[in-house]
Amino acid sequence: MKNIKLIITSIMSLFIASCFSQDENSKEPTTSIYKLEINDIEGNKINLQDFEGKKILFVNVASKCGFTPQYEDLQKLHNTYKDKLIIIGVPCNQFGGQEPGTNNEIQTFCQKNYGVEFLITEKVDVKGDNQHPLYKWLTDKSINGKSSSTVKWNFQKYLIDESGKLIDFYYSTTNPLSDKIVNNLK
Repeated sequence: MKNIKLIITSIMSLFIASCFSQDENSKEPTTSIYKLEINDIEGNKINLQDFEGKKILFVNVASKCGFTPQYEDLQKLHNTYKDKLIIIGVPCNQFGGQEPGTNNEIQTFCQKNYGVEFLITEKVDVKGDNQHPLYKWLTDKSINGKSSSTVKWNFQKYLIDESGKLIDFYYSTTNPLSDKIVNNLK
């Protein structure tokens, strides 16, 4: 009986130690986000390597969504933190067909209605069989080294640190100016 207690105690100790010794933040991405390619809304390649040393906030955006007014707060975030944060809006039409426009129509809408000055990419798929490699990286722990997620709706946000590691992701209901995001920028 004494041996059984000793074995159980040893197993429990090892289990508890392994649970607390795993630091998800310390895992390195298997692929650098800086090696991924995506084009801006005009078709020019965005070199993500140019943003090393700054945080990056990726947001899948849409022009006809209930969360579309977040463009205004994304622009405020851009204005406030542009020395240390790059915001990249990624148009996507996978949620309720709420981004049906062409790249030109999307760009005109963003500038005319919200004065958007931050980067906007070409329209891509953020989930499914044709998921863009950027979103594969953002949503797959085996690649990003931090966590897996599913893009649930328009205006889901992914924050990357200055060295290209995923900090966290935020669902659509998290406003761009929320403490959850801003506290990572101070």
